[in-house]
Amino acid sequence: MTTLIQTLSNQARNMAARSPWIYRINAGSCNGCDVECATTALIPRYDVERLGCQYCGSPRHADIVLITGPLTARVKDAVMRVYNEIPEPKVTVAVGVCPISGGIFRDGYAVLAPIGQHLQVDVNVPGCPPRPPAIIEGIAQAIAIWRERL
Repeated sequence: MTTLIQTLSNQARNMAARSPWIYRINAGSCNGCDVECATTALIPRYDVERLGCQYCGSPRHADIVLITGPLTARVKDAVMRVYNEIPEPKVTVAVGVCPISGGIFRDGYAVLAPIGQHLQVDVNVPGCPPRPPAIIEGIAQAIAIWRERL
């Protein structure tokens, strides 16, 4: 009887837990990673909704943020403002090699990479651009981290 109650309690807790929402920030990318991120929202084969999450249009509703691009000086203030609008507990996923190390833009005069110097990065998804399955795996890792922080 006790295990049945524990099972029902766990199921109720799981049902009460809300699904994470994803917001995407372009920090000065070439749009290669953005196209691959769009693939995870539009094509059923790589759909993030099978993980129980979806993209949202407002940073104030987001739980997980995907950041693409090497963070340029021109957009740094805007990126930081939007990033700070995302409520805690938030999980940050750096998508592509550019936010991780600067990629091919790392020696540019206007590049402030790696983005981890300016904000907390929880999951890195390397690639130029990363394939949709890699992005899905990174989002799955971010969901696990987000659930731990709740």
